[in-house]
This record gives sequence, C-alpha cells and structure tokens, in this order.
Amino acid sequence: MPGFDYKFLEKPKRRFQCPLCSKAMREPVQVSTCGHRFCDTCLQEFLSEGVFKCPEDQLPLDYAKIYPDPELEQQILALPIRCIHSEEGCRWTGQMKQLQGHFSTCAFNVIPCPNRCSVKLTRRDLPDHLQHDCPKRKVKCEFCGSEFTGEAYENHQGVCPQESVYCENKCGARMMRRLLSQHSLSECPKRTQPCKYCGKEFVFDTIQNHQYHCPRFPVQCPNQCGTPNIAREDLANHVKDNCGSALVLCPFKDAGCKHRCPKLAIGRHLEDTTKSHLTMMCNLVGRQRQEILELRREMEELSVSHDGVLIWKLNDYSRKLQEAKVRSNHEFFSPPFYTHRYGYKLQVSAFLNGNGSGEGSHLSVYIRVLPGEYDSLLEWPFSYKVTFSIMDQSDPSLSKPQHITETFNPDPNWKNFQKPSSSRNSLDESTLGFGYPKFISHEEIKKRNYVRDNCIFVKASIEIPQKIMA
Repeated sequence: MPGFDYKFLEKPKRRFQCPLCSKAMREPVQVSTCGHRFCDTCLQEFLSEGVFKCPEDQLPLDYAKIYPDPELEQQILALPIRCIHSEEGCRWTGQMKQLQGHFSTCAFNVIPCPNRCSVKLTRRDLPDHLQHDCPKRKVKCEFCGSEFTGEAYENHQGVCPQESVYCENKCGARMMRRLLSQHSLSECPKRTQPCKYCGKEFVFDTIQNHQYHCPRFPVQCPNQCGTPNIAREDLANHVKDNCGSALVLCPFKDAGCKHRCPKLAIGRHLEDTTKSHLTMMCNLVGRQRQEILELRREMEELSVSHDGVLIWKLNDYSRKLQEAKVRSNHEFFSPPFYTHRYGYKLQVSAFLNGNGSGEGSHLSVYIRVLPGEYDSLLEWPFSYKVTFSIMDQSDPSLSKPQHITETFNPDPNWKNFQKPSSSRNSLDESTLGFGYPKFISHEEIKKRNYVRDNCIFVKASIEIPQKIMA
C-alpha cells in the first residue's frame, strides 16, 4: 500500500517522503546505484509497468541492487502524529510506531462487540451497548427470575406469566398474567357475554337488565293459550294472528255486527249468523253506493269552471266525425260550467256532422241551461250574451289566428232559457239547446288549422255584468 497518511504534528521532511506517492514512506527501500529511496509498494507498482529505470533520475535499475532501509524506517516510525480519531475528539499524540498500541485503549476506536453480536462500535459506546442494546447480553427477568439473552428478553417482555398486570376489561383488578385468562373468562364483572336468547354481546354486569328488554326473551301468552316460549318481539303477532284464545271481533264488524269471541269460536258464529250478516252487507252496500254518488257529484262540481268561459277540446276528431256520419244526429256534450261563482250552470253540445239544416255539411254547436246548485238565488229566464268560437290553432308567430266567432242574446221566451227542472240533466238528448246548425262548414274547417293533431277547440263565453259577479 502507499505511504503513511497520518496527521503529523509537523510535515515530514522531504527525505522521509516517497517521490512516487508524496507520503511518509512505508517500508522504505533504497536503490544502491543512485541512493534514491521509495515505498516498497510504490516502487513495485512502478516497475510492474515494465519500465526498469529509477523514477527519479531515469538511470537503469537492477532488482538485485534494491535493499530495505531499516534505519530510515525507524526514523519515520519515530515521527510524532495525532490519533486518526483526533477529529472525533481523541487528544492522543505520540510516535507513529506507538499508534497500534494506542488503539487498544482509544475510546474512539471502532471495535467488534465482545459478545459476537456482529455489531461494531466505538470503545466508549461499548459499555452502554453491553448493558442495554446487545442482543447477546445476559438479562434476568425481574418477575420470574429467569435469565435470557437480550434478544430473547425482548420477546419475553409483555408475556411473562409472573408479571403483575391490570385486567384488560378495566374492571380494576390486578393479578399475575398467568391468572388473567381465567379471570377474564369467568370472574371479571366487565367481561362480555352473549345473550343466550338474541346472541348479542353485553357486559356481564348489564346482561341481567338486558333480559327485561331482550326481543327474543321467552314470555307467556297473556291469553293463557299454552303456546310455549314465545319471543317477546313475536308476542303481538301471536296474539293477533295465531292465538286461539284471543278475543276477536266478527269479520262483519264494519257491516254492523258487534259480536266478540275467542278466535277458535269465530267459525261457529259465522255459520250461525249467515243470514243476518248478508242483510247487514246489503245495507252497507246501499249506504256506500249513495255515498259514492254524492262524492262523485261533489267532485264534478269541484271540477266545473266558474268564470263563464269554457274551452272544450274534442280529441280524436276524425274518428268522432265518422261516428257522427254513421249515427244520424249524434251529439257530443262538453263538461258543464258556471257563468260565475254561484251562477248559472251551462253546457255546450256539438254535432260534428251537423244537425237540422247543417246536417251532413256543417259542424253545429248549441248551448243549454242545466239544473244548478244556485238556481233558486238567480234571476230567470237566463238573459246574458253568449259567444261561440272555434279556435284557429295556427302558430301566432307565423300568422294571425282567425277564429270563427258567433254571438247571440238569449230569447227570454225560449223554453231552454227558463229555470230548468231538476229532472233535466246533461245526458238528456230530448232537449236541444240554442245555437247554430251551420256554425262552420266541413270545407271551411279544412282551410286553416281549425283541426290540428286530430283535435278541435270550441270556446263558449258568457258576458256577465261586473255588478252581478260582485
């Protein structure tokens, strides 16, 4: 290896330095022919390249004339140096030949652990390592007294059966670890235990209270029917559906039967009272039919317009026109409407294939007065202006709609505008209203969008003075 590279107290004199590595010579040799000195290793490396000349003066070199220089070596080994660990804090100085002896005591020298644990560390860190960190150190457990290596002791910690520990359930008890399992299993008041009825886990000291509420806890039927082990949560269904001793009302209770008896006896009751039950049901059906008719009438009244305007949409126009052509004088009726709130009740009818003078060529429209809820409060005969329109469904943004409109004032002598009797209704086809047999011809109705998407709109409006509406 090259020369010494230690930290000399003073820079070595030139005669101590190898010309090849510029360091203090290690194992110096002298060339006898020229007197130059080199590190043995440095000179061997130089000559191994095949150049057999002195590196200093380039004179031919003979292996036989190269000799060790022990005197120079002793002088070099006597040079004063610092410890190689001086930067780490070692303050030792001495001759180079004393360095190896110093290493045997240097606190900063790295040495292997004497326990052969494979760790290398400085001598000053060794005591702490041997006491606390070395996995091969000998350690005695303070609880069980057993001796372990440091590595085995780490595994032993936390599992020593003799160590005193607190109960993991935090019940406050303290005992040796070897007794903990039995305590947790059968003694600890805070241990968890499943309810034997519902299977849910509970703390042991609360499980007794849970049984007062457990949905699967077995209870007795209150009717003493003898069914065993009914779960608390199933009791209500048992009493309602399965208990033969439960008192039940007759299935015809809504029809008026007030009989109550145990469920097992209800069959006999139904057999014995079939005739009376049938009578009750007939009466109930009659009452319900009357209620349905009344509700239907009220619903119709609620759906009726009350502002004197009716816009009547006749869907499926082409089919209905063909039907009118097949059935002579076939009349279609609009929903009823009121002239105003608490006013006259009116209805529009249409003959799509015409009526009277318009039959076969025109659409005819009529209006008639129906019996209303407030007829007793109104003036008769009906005398307010009526306007009919068939609506042009053309797009207003493309052309101005051209509705067909006709207006008339009712003739007070016309029987249809007198106060109607209660026997007349919207399906009475024998009483024709007042209107226009030739309201619009079939040819005219095709000229614009009076029919669109196979439907037409017929509008009827009543002109009521503001003071009447108020």
